[in-house]
Amino acid sequence: MDADAIVLAGGQGTRLRPLTLTRAKPVVPLLNRPFLHYQLALLHRHGVEDAILSCSYRADDIEMVIGGHELGIRLRYAVEREPLGTGGGLRNAAAVLGLGGRGGDRRLIVMNGDALTDADLSAMVRFHAERRALVTIGLAVVDDPRPYGLVEIGGDGAIRRFVEKPPGALAGASHLVNAGVYVLEPAVVQSIPADRPVSIERETFPALLAAGLPCFGFRLDGYWRDIGTADSYRQAQIDLLAGRVRTPLAPAGTPRGECSISPGARIDPGAELDGPCVVGSDVALARGAHVRPWSVVGARGRIGEGASVERAMLWEDVTVGAGATLKDCIVANQVKIGAHASLAAGVVLEQGATVPAGARLPP
Repeated sequence: MDADAIVLAGGQGTRLRPLTLTRAKPVVPLLNRPFLHYQLALLHRHGVEDAILSCSYRADDIEMVIGGHELGIRLRYAVEREPLGTGGGLRNAAAVLGLGGRGGDRRLIVMNGDALTDADLSAMVRFHAERRALVTIGLAVVDDPRPYGLVEIGGDGAIRRFVEKPPGALAGASHLVNAGVYVLEPAVVQSIPADRPVSIERETFPALLAAGLPCFGFRLDGYWRDIGTADSYRQAQIDLLAGRVRTPLAPAGTPRGECSISPGARIDPGAELDGPCVVGSDVALARGAHVRPWSVVGARGRIGEGASVERAMLWEDVTVGAGATLKDCIVANQVKIGAHASLAAGVVLEQGATVPAGARLPP
């Protein structure tokens, strides 16, 4: 594909706290893989060979996990000294390509670092080229557009207007929202001020539309989900396990029925595994432990005798005491859960948390 790619991976992930207090959102694990792997795999599937990762918050996390070459894509990093917003981050990243040089003559595929999608990027680029668009914005259909930027388009895909986080009365006008996937001509980047933070959604795109420049919306077929909240992040992993996302990435490990078991896992003959589920490397499941459907156990997890994990997402180095029950929750790394404790729906534990034996969360 004759395009460069930029992934806007600089957000602080405030909606996903406390998980993102100690780990950058673009590398939180989905089925024990860094989230960015899924975006890079999608880009590579559509012929992208080079990408820039635009980073700010916890940039070292991202570079340490992802490195300089991943899933067939050569990676470079553009690190912001201070947060520049999506538009400023885009311009900063494009400078790595060399505005006015090679980077100034090739269109860009841009993805926000918090959207899991299997969008047909090749079809989107063709749509963009056929309409001689300056901007093409990927649009996803959602039930409730109020948390997002609503986009109204005409029959040919031309954008009529933007409505940022519409009130309830207006939300019924359209259910198409900005999905954070863009095809842009170099002139878009060159129009972004270089001396201050800029929001590409709230400032750049509306200004281009107001100037009468060709801005289009492309309806994304297939899967799209913003993983920026705890509920959505957990649901994205369930959707991956259910095969709702077209991706070449399978959970790491060896299939065992509907489960994926990574090397070094020690599963007592009296333990139970009901798929679909994922068990990471060097996990230990004691006698009577039960990993139920739609669960993920991260590397080096310890699940005690008679403990139950159901529709729960556990990061690395989590210890679950005997008889404890976890259901519909998210547990960050290095958490210790005492014997016979209970974690119910909506619980999100930060790195290093300790849950006393017999505790009930929520109380």
